[in-house]
Amino acid sequence: MFRVLLLLFIAIPVVEIYLLIQVGESIGALPTVALVIFTAVLGVWLLRWQGLTTLAQVQQSLAQGQLPAVPLLEGLLLLVAGALLLTPGFFTDTLGFTLLIPPLRRGLARALLQQGWWRMTGNFQQTRTHQNQSHTIDGEFLRKDDDNDSNGR
Repeated sequence: MFRVLLLLFIAIPVVEIYLLIQVGESIGALPTVALVIFTAVLGVWLLRWQGLTTLAQVQQSLAQGQLPAVPLLEGLLLLVAGALLLTPGFFTDTLGFTLLIPPLRRGLARALLQQGWWRMTGNFQQTRTHQNQSHTIDGEFLRKDDDNDSNGR
């Protein structure tokens, strides 16, 4: 796993630099920088909109007493998309925008859950019902400070 991450941390910047140079040679340096900034701003706007939609899905699932596994994993994928979109470059922007497509993101979330890469277990309905129950304990108490004060006077 470490080798894969190391390879990614080396390969992705190399690909980004190559693409930035190629696009810069084609359209110029200033338009390239403007395009990178535009994709970041557009990505953040789309991310905010889709994040609010995903949050509403999570809340709806919780209100129905269901475990919102897919919407929660979609939220995690949106977080990854945000990081990719804020990273300057065309390759990471392409990956980030791909994660912003709801059917693709939902399919990826379901695939990750089915493959066991992400596990959410437990009986959510039972836990939720148990938390809503109130337990009253009846008893008496005697404060020792009060007892000493009344005897000492």
